[in-house]
Amino acid sequence: MLQVIIDWLLYGVFNLDSASKVIQSINFFLYDSVKILLLLIILIAVVGFLRTYLPQKKVKQWLSKKFPVLSNIFASSFGAITPFCSCSSIPIFLGFLEGGVPLGVAFSFLITSPLVNEYLVVLMLGFFGWKITTAYVLSGITIGVVGGFILGKLNLEKYLEKDLIASRKQLQEIVYSNLKARFKFGINEALSITKKIWLWVLVGVAFGAIVHNYVPQEFIQRVIESGGIFTVPIAVLLGVPMYGSCAAIVPIAVVLFQKGVPIGTALAFMMATAALSLPEAIILRRAMKLKLILIFFGVVTLAIIFTGYFFNLLQLLI
Repeated sequence: MLQVIIDWLLYGVFNLDSASKVIQSINFFLYDSVKILLLLIILIAVVGFLRTYLPQKKVKQWLSKKFPVLSNIFASSFGAITPFCSCSSIPIFLGFLEGGVPLGVAFSFLITSPLVNEYLVVLMLGFFGWKITTAYVLSGITIGVVGGFILGKLNLEKYLEKDLIASRKQLQEIVYSNLKARFKFGINEALSITKKIWLWVLVGVAFGAIVHNYVPQEFIQRVIESGGIFTVPIAVLLGVPMYGSCAAIVPIAVVLFQKGVPIGTALAFMMATAALSLPEAIILRRAMKLKLILIFFGVVTLAIIFTGYFFNLLQLLI
């Protein structure tokens, strides 16, 4: 519905040229900016409201101490069923951190959510078949679990921006007497975080809109095909600056595969584009220090490269 409204506004009301790359970039920018900001407000408000019912200390202890690996599996699996891109997953990620969820567990969600979703699975079933799609889903969840577990063990909480991630004592000191007070807490928390991060969202999406509409698919194909043994890391490095919907990412991976690029290389490009994007890094910069973003990107990049080579090896053996 949002896309329909924006298309009507640009092409119906203002009668702009839909074939123009500038107008396409504006369309992309408007759609993703509004979508992410709405998600930011709504989802953080919902998470904040639900948090008022949860004993924060017990939740944190349950997730971090009693079932550490299972917590990562749960977060990664939850990410797999949420239909969000890398930037759209950030609101829930921030909500998890606000609620006292351990950083590694929150990262498991942030990694898997854009990697695996029902829309992407449907597209992959049509293009690649159920075997490759199943292997992709399992590898995406595994990357989320392993990546989040490793990041959780590195004790990186000190690199979070303290003014955005509120004090963990705040929730424990408040007693909510009625439903209205709980709703108010959720809304205030959503508005507070949105005010601090909205500019970063616009900058990140603007960068993504430019890259999405001005980097030709043929260029990507030529660079990956000429990579030799290094095609997988090259595909991943090319995927990071890209940013787009599943509808745009999957067909590119299909074309690469049809042109003779190994399946692992094509999927690695798709994974990097989905899970690691510069717009995502720009938005995350408001929530965490640069060192943590680099560590996060580094761990996930290595996991995707390993997965790409693994798929290529399976292709040779099968």
